[in-house]
Amino acid sequence: MALLLPLGISAQKKTVPTKIDQLKSELIKEIDSQQKATQEMVDMVFSFGELGFQEVETSKYLTDILKKNGFSVETGISGVPTAWVAKWGSGKPLIAVGSDIDCIPKASQKPGVSYHDPIIEGAPGHGEGHNSGVPLNIVAVLALKKIMEREKIPGTIMLWPGVAEEQLGAKAYYVRDGYFKDVDACIFTHVANNMAVSYGDAGNNGMVSVKFAFDGQASHAGAAPWRGKSALDAVELMNIGWNYHREHMETTQRSHYVVVDGGDQPNVVPSKASVWYYFRERTYPKISQMYKDGVRIAEAAAQMTETKMTYEILGSAWPGHFNQPIAETMYKNIKAVGLPKWSDADQKLAKAAQKEMNNPEGDTLLSNGLSTALSPLGKPVPTTSAGGGGSDDIADISWNVPTVTLRYPANIPGLPGHHWANAIAMATPIAHKGVIAGAKVEAMTLLDMFMNPEVIKSAWTYFNDVQTKDVKYIPFVSKTDKPALHLNANIMKEFRPEMKKYYYDPSKYASYLEQLGIKYPTVREDKKVDSGK
Repeated sequence: MALLLPLGISAQKKTVPTKIDQLKSELIKEIDSQQKATQEMVDMVFSFGELGFQEVETSKYLTDILKKNGFSVETGISGVPTAWVAKWGSGKPLIAVGSDIDCIPKASQKPGVSYHDPIIEGAPGHGEGHNSGVPLNIVAVLALKKIMEREKIPGTIMLWPGVAEEQLGAKAYYVRDGYFKDVDACIFTHVANNMAVSYGDAGNNGMVSVKFAFDGQASHAGAAPWRGKSALDAVELMNIGWNYHREHMETTQRSHYVVVDGGDQPNVVPSKASVWYYFRERTYPKISQMYKDGVRIAEAAAQMTETKMTYEILGSAWPGHFNQPIAETMYKNIKAVGLPKWSDADQKLAKAAQKEMNNPEGDTLLSNGLSTALSPLGKPVPTTSAGGGGSDDIADISWNVPTVTLRYPANIPGLPGHHWANAIAMATPIAHKGVIAGAKVEAMTLLDMFMNPEVIKSAWTYFNDVQTKDVKYIPFVSKTDKPALHLNANIMKEFRPEMKKYYYDPSKYASYLEQLGIKYPTVREDKKVDSGK
């Protein structure tokens, strides 16, 4: 077992790079041979289109594949029915591999069609591309598993899904409940329009998601409004107070809300009403302060209306911070794999979708089709920078275990995000090629981590001496908080019966495009787009 000799032994210095290179070439060939299986998994999960906490079909399908391939699976982790962990192997290191599985409301869209054409009007759909990440992970780890078995490489692989990521609803509970306490490192995958990885502060916002509920007194709104205490008035006063407060907040903040319950009908003074807030900022102290300010303003609104106010956390995420040694190791593999070779049809669809979104012409990122040049290795972003944008609860894991996020090129640049347009590519050759390329990078990086102990050793040195030297993780969720399992249940109850009619059947159709009768690509005749080649 010369492969596993300590790094200081000269024999390994000569042997390991050559051996690893040979095994990486083998991984690439194995993953290329799994293109059909990859396409089926990506298309199948796309067809389920399940919202957060309701990913029943998705989780069953994916865990069945893992069970058939020798993984032990624990379901219902952290009290979430659609959450699970799957493990294979033995001993150390234990490396976790994860990706999200939920989709977006009202994002139903026929894949391969460049304009709005929903499969079912108003239904949810994969308008971010979360249908592709766990399939990528499965392809990567199954290829690696073959080599680990044959070469007798010690270590354990743990796969897990990001449930209800759009609500930031699960990962903090995984951490709280100890599912990452023995993990040595974590690779997370997320759909993108290029192949990328970064280290340090990722430049995104952390967030806490809070629902404020007001309880008042009903009365006849026409005959005796003075006898009522309007919970809706409290919601509106809270929103007014928060909107005035915005002027006096730092420019890095992002906050938004929806009125979840505004009463039943206008002739009844609403006795109950509620509003759901997302408070985003660049650091934990600032997020925590926003949360406290929100509670204070809600209490004031309740006092003004003589109503009672309660609140609950529905989700949370820290700002992300990712590991430099693992990111640098991964980026070498990104450069070795490169971007997929896009066809004329791929580029035609991408340019047509960009034009459909009225992107400015001539912009190399927004209007020139799919990416053809690799992104550079991402560097840390100052926490003082404005416009931190979105949030992802992978950050909670990143503050407990050395973690990186691999972004892989399965979508089209310049689209709005959280939108039907972001579903256009996600069951097409664009997504299939991007997943294959990402699986190669992930499998190669995992091989580096299993065969070269220095990678994980260096990762923990960075984690302890740099990342967490001055910043310590404080969870937003308490020991008594519970995941918001009720979220999205009514939407899925409404749409699932019709959506089942469109689940992908790979025994009858070579692709989901074929099942839906879609010619690839389908673009508007009045918006013809050339391939740019």
